[in-house]
Amino acid sequence: GPLSVPEPARPRAAGVTGWAQSSIIVRFRDLLDFRDGRDLGLQGQIDCRDCRRSCSPSRSRRHRPPSPNPPPPASLSPASLRFLTPRACASPASSSAACFFRFCGAAELPAPVVARTATARPYRQLPRSSTVTSPATSTHQFIAAKKKNMHPRLLACDRSPQHFGSSSRATFCSTVQGGDIGNVRSQMSHLFRPDSIDWTCGSLVQLSYEAAALKMSEFLDLEAQDGIRMPWNVIPGTKQEAVNCVIPVSAIYTPLKSIPDIPVLPYSPLRCRMCRSILNPFSIVDYVAKIWVCPFCFQRNPFPQHYSSISENNLPAELFPQYTTIEYISSTETGPTVPPVFIFVVDTCMIEEEIGYLKSALAQAVELLPDNSLVGFITFGTYVQVHELGFGLLPKSYVFKGTKEVTKDQILEQMCFFAGKKMPTTGVIAGTRDGLSSESIARFLLPASECEFVLNSVIEEMQKDPWPVPADQRASRCTGVALSVAANLLGVCVPGSGARIMAFVGGPSTEGPGSIVSKSLSEPIRSHKDLDKDSAPLYDKAVKFYDQIAKQLVHQGHVLDLFACAVDQVGVSEMKVAIEKTGGIVVLAESFGHSVFKDSLIRIFQSADDNLGLSFKQVGILEINCSKDVKVQGIIGPCTSLEKKSPLSSDTVIGQGNTSAWKICGLDRKTSLCFVYDIAKKDGPDSIGQSTSNQFYFQFLTYYQHNEGQMRLRSTTISRRWVSGADNVEAIYIASYIYLAHMELVAGFDQEAAAAVMARLVSFKMETEVDFDPVRWLDRALIRICSKFGDYQKEIPSSFSLSPRLSIFPQFIFNLRRSQFVQVFNNSPDETAYFRMMLNRENVANAVVMIQPSLISYSFQSGPEPVLLDATAIAADKILLLDSYFTVVIFHGVTIAQWRNAGYQDQEGHEAFAQLLKAPHEEATSIIKERFPVPRLVVCDQYGSQARFLLAKLNPSVTYNSDNPSPGGDVIFTDDVSFQVFMDHLQRLAVQ
Repeated sequence: GPLSVPEPARPRAAGVTGWAQSSIIVRFRDLLDFRDGRDLGLQGQIDCRDCRRSCSPSRSRRHRPPSPNPPPPASLSPASLRFLTPRACASPASSSAACFFRFCGAAELPAPVVARTATARPYRQLPRSSTVTSPATSTHQFIAAKKKNMHPRLLACDRSPQHFGSSSRATFCSTVQGGDIGNVRSQMSHLFRPDSIDWTCGSLVQLSYEAAALKMSEFLDLEAQDGIRMPWNVIPGTKQEAVNCVIPVSAIYTPLKSIPDIPVLPYSPLRCRMCRSILNPFSIVDYVAKIWVCPFCFQRNPFPQHYSSISENNLPAELFPQYTTIEYISSTETGPTVPPVFIFVVDTCMIEEEIGYLKSALAQAVELLPDNSLVGFITFGTYVQVHELGFGLLPKSYVFKGTKEVTKDQILEQMCFFAGKKMPTTGVIAGTRDGLSSESIARFLLPASECEFVLNSVIEEMQKDPWPVPADQRASRCTGVALSVAANLLGVCVPGSGARIMAFVGGPSTEGPGSIVSKSLSEPIRSHKDLDKDSAPLYDKAVKFYDQIAKQLVHQGHVLDLFACAVDQVGVSEMKVAIEKTGGIVVLAESFGHSVFKDSLIRIFQSADDNLGLSFKQVGILEINCSKDVKVQGIIGPCTSLEKKSPLSSDTVIGQGNTSAWKICGLDRKTSLCFVYDIAKKDGPDSIGQSTSNQFYFQFLTYYQHNEGQMRLRSTTISRRWVSGADNVEAIYIASYIYLAHMELVAGFDQEAAAAVMARLVSFKMETEVDFDPVRWLDRALIRICSKFGDYQKEIPSSFSLSPRLSIFPQFIFNLRRSQFVQVFNNSPDETAYFRMMLNRENVANAVVMIQPSLISYSFQSGPEPVLLDATAIAADKILLLDSYFTVVIFHGVTIAQWRNAGYQDQEGHEAFAQLLKAPHEEATSIIKERFPVPRLVVCDQYGSQARFLLAKLNPSVTYNSDNPSPGGDVIFTDDVSFQVFMDHLQRLAVQ
């Protein structure tokens, strides 16, 4: 609809809330209709043109005749090649930059319009210059470009990355003359005190909103410094206020994030005597008395003797303000260093072609193993075979029946670990410390440099399972027993070593414990509908079995990794509990010959800047400290609770809770955990608003073994502010005080982090709560947020507007409702479990790409530029690059495809066209190179069968019901609601 620019409202008397208008007026279209208790959107379905029925994206085929052959592309000068530089605008892997550009440059549906005020004119859109060729364009550059387009007398507010941790409430907002916007940091703590606000200057309150659009990069700066993103960087001051904010106080933390120039101190940390937190830049130091005050429990602690020379001019590194993240090298003896341990568990119930692919991939992986790493090898089919690699004269293995579980005592007895000696009758036998000889262990776990020939021979001679399989039955595959044998073998030989079980599975388990389906082909494998109806009899038993394996592996400090490559399900949904609790990785592909599997396997072991940096040698322990009146509900992510109950533990448990310490058996540089907090402070006269300090502190302590073999402790301490309460404020100022408190909350709102947290929460609730309606839950949460933080007049939808800090969040929720995390249509339980496991271990940037894929357009008219994730982005003369994290799609318009098929790119004079075809492939290669697991690359043409990978992700703004379809574009056959209709309902429901 048409967009109008309303006149600014005049300031009213003090104490009245509606006197300030947001400077960003957004027209919203559509969400839900709760009048009859139902939502209006049909989810994620594409109608086939042939049958007019709801078909899955993997089956929908388009049958539109191609247009007549277009004229050849015009010959362009070499100067045109500058338009085709890859990554010219924003990398699709950089979701923050892409989202910011979509907001301030390519306006969303509908476009944000800025209200005119007495001191500011509307923001102008970013120029879509095709001459931007920098390969590293970032959010900072978008912000700088936006600043240059502002009116010379625009009121600007500059906030540093440390703003949220400072004691001031706001920074001074100054009028910048002559287009020069400076970084003015005059502190104005009195700005939010009701008794000192100049109510005649209504434009001051608008500064928070006008400056918010400029400061999206501050969250990226905070993440780069400490590896933490929080939805609320200004924290609600009371429990009720936190509940009203809908999105919980939470943090997504990457414990081993690569931080350049991080200081590493060669001594032990200095701890508080009461709460055991570590000395940090926020500690209060008395240089005369040589004591420091813990910011968490306010305990006074004396400095030890070797800190006697401390002074204001002679500070230790842990007190430097910029060193909020720091590492310590343990000086205590940790005993002999255990080398990394890998045990390969390989499925042989596959066709010869698949076994050939797997043998080739395993041979490459063996070559990349560290020379000192210990390696074991197990194959399974109808029976489980443990290969004795230390016996080089001829192939030798120990065979176990696949119909029943094997215990640790059976492993010790049948594999002759105590040959010639009497086995102890009491106690737990684990490793050489309990009587096992290193020679007996070396029979099954050998250094890679010593067993390379034998291991390659075993891999080369590996054959299909010899037991016959009737035509009407599935192969007999005992996956559960094989993993149980591997877990017990590692528990006997190398407990606490950080070993990894790497399982390569090519089909469903049909034999023994952990089986997911019977052998008869007449019985289908369980689906989501079967799980909802509780008609999958083997599911609960299998989950319980793998939960026991998970507890055993966590106790031993070992990791389970899964490589599932089959066109059918293999049981990822059942094994999810073991993989996630041990911190393992999972790769899901259609075949062992697919690049998704082969490249992902190689990336685990390769030594490069973009590898995972897996901590192979030692498990990680994560502890947390935080200020008073906040408790930890739990962690959603790949870890296990250590059941360390403390005053920090909340009674409400989300994920891995009831503790303040967690164990992470598998930890890499990209592992990210979501902490969920509970504000324990009640409303009352002694609320946080009356506290002498409005600062809040978190401290994360991660113990891990560095790749160099050293035990390290990484300490990350951050500070955030409480938003002050209004309990004891004079009645005349309460309304204005609450309004200003809301402004502070909005100014610290990170909508990308909020979308990632909401995605983890809704996935967790779908798995743990019975009869949970995820779409209804998301819709109600969004309506409550918009009702609380939006600016509107009651019952007047046209008056509704949102701060730019919140303007993209409804779009994230719209795409989350349609994503594979919420919609299980066309996804098997294995695929859904895989998607959710990857979501729970990735950082905010990657999670946002999963929720809302990025789309980049390549054409002759302009350089690569982000475009709307909408059906209108399709054009016959453009190439689109879609990055949905799991899939990277290169989509050629019909004209481009016909030119390519005619071979114009190989003809002289059409170099620009050749470069146009090459640019998206170069960008796709860069995306694939930096991501794990390796995404699937799909190259398709408009109206082709694989175009469904793109169409399923686009906003269906143009459907078969549309009156005026876009010329040269495409039509999506679906009954799902569009983003415009979604926003119309949101606007109407939020103002009720």
